[in-house]
This record gives sequence, C-alpha cells and structure tokens, in this order.
Amino acid sequence: MPFLPRRRLILSGAGLLAAPALIRPAAAQAAWPDRPIRVVVPFAPGTSTDIMTRLVTPRMGQELGQSLVVENRASAGGIVGSDAVAKSAPDGYSLCMGSIASHSVNASLMPRLPYDVLRDFTPISLVTTAPNLLVVGNHVPASNLQEFLAWTKTQRGGASYASAGNGTSSHLAGELLKLKTGAALEHVPYRNAPQALSDIMAGQVAMTIYQVTAVLPLVRDGRLKALATTSNRRLPWTPEVPTVEEQGVAPFDVAAWHGLFAPARLPAPVTERIHAALATALADPELRPRLIEQGLEPVGMPPAEFRPWLEADIAKWREVVQTAQIKPD
Repeated sequence: MPFLPRRRLILSGAGLLAAPALIRPAAAQAAWPDRPIRVVVPFAPGTSTDIMTRLVTPRMGQELGQSLVVENRASAGGIVGSDAVAKSAPDGYSLCMGSIASHSVNASLMPRLPYDVLRDFTPISLVTTAPNLLVVGNHVPASNLQEFLAWTKTQRGGASYASAGNGTSSHLAGELLKLKTGAALEHVPYRNAPQALSDIMAGQVAMTIYQVTAVLPLVRDGRLKALATTSNRRLPWTPEVPTVEEQGVAPFDVAAWHGLFAPARLPAPVTERIHAALATALADPELRPRLIEQGLEPVGMPPAEFRPWLEADIAKWREVVQTAQIKPD
C-alpha cells in the first residue's frame, strides 16, 4: 500500500511527459506559415496569369503574415512549372497558379503529362475567370450569332476562325461552337493574338473568340463587331452583347480561368487558411477594381466546390479534343 502513491506519481509524470508530444503537431500546424510561400506561375511574366497573381498575392500575404514570392517557370504550355509544384512537399509552402491550359486542356491534349491534375494536386480555389467575346471583322455580313452561323455555311470551304495557337482556349472554344451548331468553321492558328486580330480587321479571317480586354478596344473603335458573349451571362464591360445561350445555343459557357493549387495531400486546415486569405484578398475594395480592369472576374470558389467544378471542366474539354481530333503541335 505505501507504494501506491509513488506509482500514481510516476504514472502522472508519464502523462505529463507525453502531453507535449500529443500537442506538438497541433501547435506546429497552428504556427503555419512561419516562412515565405512560393507561388509558381507556369507562364511567362506579363501574361494574364502572371499579372493576376502579382495583384492578389501581396494582399494574401497580409492575411497570412508572410510574403508570397511569385516565381515564373514558363515552359511547355504550363507543364514544367505545374509539375514542379506537384512534386513538392504538401506543406503549404509551394503553390501553383494554374489556368485552363495547364490544369484542364492539357489533361486531354497531352498524352503523357508528368502529373495527373486530379490525383497530384489539391485544388484550393477558382480564383478568377477571364471572359471572352466572339468577334468578327466588318467584312462579315452578320449582326448576331445566328446570322453568322448561317453565313459560314455559304462560304466555300467554310469561314475561317483564328486562335492564339493550336490547343489554346480560343481554339477549343471555336471547336465547341462548331460541334454545338454545325457551323462551317476552319481553324487558323496564329503564334500570337495581335497578329490574329490584325488579320481579322484586314478581312483575311472571319472570326475569333478571345478575352474581352484584348478585343474590347477594337470593338469600341468600330474595327471589330462583337456578336456574342461566350460566358453564360452578360459581362459588365459589354452589357449590350447577348450571350451565346441567349442566341439559341445552350448550354454554352466558355471562359479562360485561373486557379490556385497545392501538391496533393495538403492538410485541410492549411488548405482552408490559404483559401480564407485568398477570399479576403478578392473581396478587398481596392483590389477588385484592379482585377476587373484587367478583364478578370474575381471568384474565390471554395475547395469543396472547386474540385467537382474542375472535374467537369476537364471532361468538357476532353470531349471537344477527342471529337475534333485535336493534336498537340
């Protein structure tokens, strides 16, 4: 009996010794982040993905109490930079600002991606969308989408439409319109959008589907005609331009987009904290107008919604790629 108090004391001491081990992971997790966070942009400086990332990350850093360092790793249509993040530790210190190209179209277009988008990434948020307008040259005798679709079928060999390159979102948007409507359209890939727009204004190409900020000045100057908005709702920049769906082609919802990703198996508390910082940044009354000036619509979709949305987007473009038999260059 006299030994019982001592045994109880030993057991109590063991419990006290074990307590720090039990709480250490939670304390470490609560301390995140304790150093700067790398955000890889898998495209070149000056692209819409890069501009948007550099606008949003400083405000996110204020919320997280650490700097977010933007790193451009542009190569292979976004594959190299995305792959670098996919193979990083899932600790919240390596993020990727992906796009419709790197995290949706490439999944269908490239037969041997070094990563699987849905398996190797934690989707954090759909950050912004970049809506498109369907525009034609003034030589095209059409004032709405249905007139344009009918006109394409009168053209020998079909009407030409320009894109910023094979496999780009502007290319796939044209193919989706073709599949949905039976329009007689012939793809003409360009190395860059300015040359494509120049040839449309010169009457050498009929149409393109491209980001609103790039084409809107030309529409307002009367050098191009905007026939449709390709999103499923009218845009704040061009409220007078009806959607494709309003003109009888439904469902049709096409916009470029940007999304924030981390390596797979990122702990849920870290995922939620990153999303919360992003949502706060996108709601900032000083930041939102700056994004809108760039032709970007802030979204901030939460992780639980972003994954199924991403799955649907990949499936949509896979069907277009396979039906149109699009091959990478």
